[in-house]
Amino acid sequence: MAYEVTLITGDGVGPELAAAARQCVDATGVAINWDVQEAGIDVMERIGTPLPESLMESLKRTRCALKAPITTPVGTGFRSINVHLRQALGLYACVRPCKYYPGVRSYFDKVPVDIVIMRENTEDLYAGIEFERGSEECEKLYDYINSISPKKIKSGRDETGISIKPISVSGTEKIIRYSFEYARKNNRKKVTAVHKANIMKFSDGLWLQTCRDVAEQYPDIAFEDRIVDNMCMQLVQKPELYDVICLPNLYGDILSDLAAGLVGGLGVAPGANIGDGGAVFEATHGSAPKYKGLNKVNPTALILSGVLLLRHLHENAAADKLENAVAEVIREGKSVTYDMKADRNDPTAVGTREMADAICEKC
Repeated sequence: MAYEVTLITGDGVGPELAAAARQCVDATGVAINWDVQEAGIDVMERIGTPLPESLMESLKRTRCALKAPITTPVGTGFRSINVHLRQALGLYACVRPCKYYPGVRSYFDKVPVDIVIMRENTEDLYAGIEFERGSEECEKLYDYINSISPKKIKSGRDETGISIKPISVSGTEKIIRYSFEYARKNNRKKVTAVHKANIMKFSDGLWLQTCRDVAEQYPDIAFEDRIVDNMCMQLVQKPELYDVICLPNLYGDILSDLAAGLVGGLGVAPGANIGDGGAVFEATHGSAPKYKGLNKVNPTALILSGVLLLRHLHENAAADKLENAVAEVIREGKSVTYDMKADRNDPTAVGTREMADAICEKC
C-alpha cells in the first residue's frame, strides 16, 4: 500500500526543488501518493493567505510532509510559515544532520564531520512573543519590568522593543530525551547540550539543569555541556569531537548553519521537524527568489531531506539507496550544479533537473 505524504511546493525556487526531490524519492521504488499543496508568497497573491486551509487539512490527514523552501520576509510582512507549522503541529524537534560527502567543496574535507543538530522548535525567542516599540502593550510591559526587576531596562521607554524568552522543563525534556533516543537508535556515542546559563540563569539555567537531569537516565550515552559561544569555536577548531548537539531554538538555528558551513554549505543541509503531530522534512536553506525559474539551484538538501523522510517511513533500504546515489553523483563531480564546482563559472555545471536525473540514474 502506498504512503500518503503531503508535498508542499513552496515559492521562489521551491517548486523546482520539490519536483526534483519528488522524482528522486520515487526513483527508489517506494510507493507514495503525493498530495501536492501550495504555500508562500505566490499563493498569497492569489487567495490572500500564505498558508491555505487545504494545506493544514492535508497535514492533519497525512501527518507527514516534504516541504520545499518558503520565503520569510525580513522585518515586515507575514510571520514565518515554518515557525507556524512547527508550533501548530507540535513539531518540537528540528533535526539537522551535517555530514561531509567527498567531492563537496569544504575547508574541512580532511576532517570526518558527521554531526546531528537537535534544535528545540517551539520555545525560546522564536516563540514569537514580541512587543513593538511605541505600542501601548510594550510601554506597559516596560514599566512593569522596571517596577519588579532589580535590573532596570536602561534604554528609553519609547525606543525599546521587547521579546520574551520562554524556556520550560517540559519543552526541554522533550528535545533532550529525543536527542538521547536518537543517539541510541543511530549508534551515536555522545550528546552535547548547549546553553548560555552563565548569563541567563533562569531560562538557559533551567534548560541546562533539565538536560543534566534527563542525561542521568541514559548512562550508556556520554553527556557534556558547552556554552554557546565556546561551542561555536569548538565546532570550527575540532568538529570531529562532536556527535549529537542539543540546543534551544535560537542557538540551534544559528549553529545548524555554522555546522552546515563545515560540510559545504546550506546546499547540502537537510532537515526534519518531528513531533507528536507528525513530521515535516525540509532543506535548511531559503527560497532564493532571484534564482526562480532558472533551473540553477542545488537540489541536494531537499533530496537528502527526502532520505530523512524515507527513514521516518522505516524504508531504510530505500533511504540508503538514495543517499548513496547522492553521494556518488557528488563524488564524481560531473552532473552537479555550479555551486559544487571548483569554479562557479564552470560551463560543465548542470541544472537542478539534470542533477536530479543523474541521482535517479544511480538509484
